[in-house]
Amino acid sequence: MIRNLKRLINTELDGVGVIEIILILVVLIGLVIIFRDQLGEIISNIFDRINEAIDSF
Repeated sequence: MIRNLKRLINTELDGVGVIEIILILVVLIGLVIIFRDQLGEIISNIFDRINEAIDSF
C-alpha cells in the first residue's frame, strides 16, 4: 500500500512540472507577441552593427 502511495505522489509531481513548463512557455510566447516590434528593431540593429563591423575589415 505504501509503495502505491509513493508511486501516486511521484506521478502527481511529474504532472505539476509539465504544467509549469507549459505555463512558462505560454507567458514567454505572449511576451514575444506583445513586444514583437521592439524585438525586431533590436535584432535588426544588432545585425546592422555586425554588418558594419564586417565591412570595416
